[in-house]
Amino acid sequence: MAFAGKVWKLLVGIKDGLSLVFLLLFFALLYGILTARPSPAQVRDGALLLDLNGYVVEEKTEIDPLEVLLSGQEPVGEYQARDLVHALEEAATDERIKAVVLDLSEFGGGGQVHMQAIGAALDRVRAAEKPVLTYALAYSDDAVMLAAHASEVWVDPLGGAIIAGPGGSRLYYGDLLDKLKINARVYKVGTYKSAVEPYSRNSMSPEARENYSALYGSLWEEWQANVKKARPQIDLDLITKTPAQWVQDNKGDLSKAALEAGLVDKLGNRVEFGERVAEIVGEDDWNPGRGSYAHTELDPWLADKTLSKDGDAIGVVTIAGEIVDGDAGPGTAGGERIAELLDEALDDDLKALVVRVDSPGGSVTASEDIRLAILRHKAKDIPIVVSMGNVAASGGYWVSTPADRIFAEPETVTGSIGIFAVVPTFERAAADLGVNGDGVRTTPLSGQPDLISGFTPEVDAILQSSIEDGYTDFITRVAKSRNLTTQQVDAIGQGRVWDGGTARQIGLVDQYGGIDEALEWAAKQADLEDGAWHVAYLGSQPGEYNTLLRRLLGGDSNAAGPGGDLFAMVAGQQRAIVGQVENDLDRILSVRGMQVYCLECPTAPVRASQSAAPKGWLAKAAALFAS
Repeated sequence: MAFAGKVWKLLVGIKDGLSLVFLLLFFALLYGILTARPSPAQVRDGALLLDLNGYVVEEKTEIDPLEVLLSGQEPVGEYQARDLVHALEEAATDERIKAVVLDLSEFGGGGQVHMQAIGAALDRVRAAEKPVLTYALAYSDDAVMLAAHASEVWVDPLGGAIIAGPGGSRLYYGDLLDKLKINARVYKVGTYKSAVEPYSRNSMSPEARENYSALYGSLWEEWQANVKKARPQIDLDLITKTPAQWVQDNKGDLSKAALEAGLVDKLGNRVEFGERVAEIVGEDDWNPGRGSYAHTELDPWLADKTLSKDGDAIGVVTIAGEIVDGDAGPGTAGGERIAELLDEALDDDLKALVVRVDSPGGSVTASEDIRLAILRHKAKDIPIVVSMGNVAASGGYWVSTPADRIFAEPETVTGSIGIFAVVPTFERAAADLGVNGDGVRTTPLSGQPDLISGFTPEVDAILQSSIEDGYTDFITRVAKSRNLTTQQVDAIGQGRVWDGGTARQIGLVDQYGGIDEALEWAAKQADLEDGAWHVAYLGSQPGEYNTLLRRLLGGDSNAAGPGGDLFAMVAGQQRAIVGQVENDLDRILSVRGMQVYCLECPTAPVRASQSAAPKGWLAKAAALFAS
């Protein structure tokens, strides 16, 4: 029996050892897969295929695998604007690339500034005498703006194109909250600070209407000017002023209507489009099916075209998405995370720092954390430059105040210099349910803030005074940065939102230009010669693990896209409305503390959950409510 026991223990030991070995091999294999990079060996002669199944963004979000699995939805595809511009610039000069193909069938857009930058890169491809071809089932505003730069625009005969223009309606909950007997206590400074209006009104205020009529009018004029310049044959008046008549005259055939108006050049399905591309670049030896053509996809192309690391470094930090407290992001601007990135780079001997902002703002405390971290770089006596993307408003402008120079595009949305907070209390609803608060106070602040029994007048006064002090801090920072008086900043502040062209006229922006112009200016100020410097992005490159997850979870198409025909677009708008309601409710119920946020600023759809912990005295209400 003793011998049998020893044999049994030996067998168990062997089994455990083999299990450990196989487990280690499994994790080694998994690590190898997750760290696999796109291979430059996949680059071949033919077309550069940009299959944009999703959105163009300033910065990709990190994927949470657990969140994706629980939601049961594929992650939406994301493509960094700078990656697309870099890919196109390299394609213009590489002999292996004979043409560029954009598949926009599931393209969701990305904002006018990004579309303009990519469109300019497409123009450089065409200037190199290489054709650019686009294909889609249905074109919407941003897709039309990109396709306008193509030499051939194709649309499926079952599809079409619709131009909506900027603007639209948003939801107002004032009457609903009144019926539910919820008091939305609003504290704000700024006549035009409309972010709080959905919780206190049932419609847009005259001041907000005036502001956004001017803003959207300017954006619309810029959009039309860009499209007409790139595609003179397009009849925008026909498409946008009498859209119903335009479609009816073509008996409801949207594809023929698009062809008639000059939106597209040819009607054809995907196979016919592929055969046309194959005539230019050659057939696909790897996939000889109908409609196939020789091509290289984006990831291996970028792997083959890595950025130079020669010379001195100019740092670029990206502030993209809502600014929140904590370490959220990338894709969301977690104040703690971005401040840490900047502090870690203090020892990197950067010759200049470019702050790329594409954010509607958010938390005051997070914005201040980022601003102070930028100032620590400025204390090293290096040039600080801000490059604004689609949106750099409210908190997005707060973090821009340390800049020596601010670059923006005419389509950039900026300003919104104002501040607010919203705190819900439930004393009326509680009273209806027979719940009343009573007790003994030693001071007016005893037991406050009380979300169930309501706030005392003293608490209301303190909160409003705190907001007013925050606004004073805001305009003081802007005044010092822009060499203006606080009275001048107050006159252009008050929560008013400006387009980039007007912002330059009133002194909020120094110069037109994108990130390339900002980098060149920074290099010149740092006395760096051409070719003697390179760009160092601070912690914003998604890891190989994240890239692979996007591929695995998104299938062969890289990710789920928002595209489809006209009715699919309508369905997408319905989903966007549901998302808006969810975000609005979260904003009032989470009580995020003082906010410098532009609610009406046009931004990309929310693509990731945001984890943030509100700070400061105002946030105590949230802690009490959560408990």
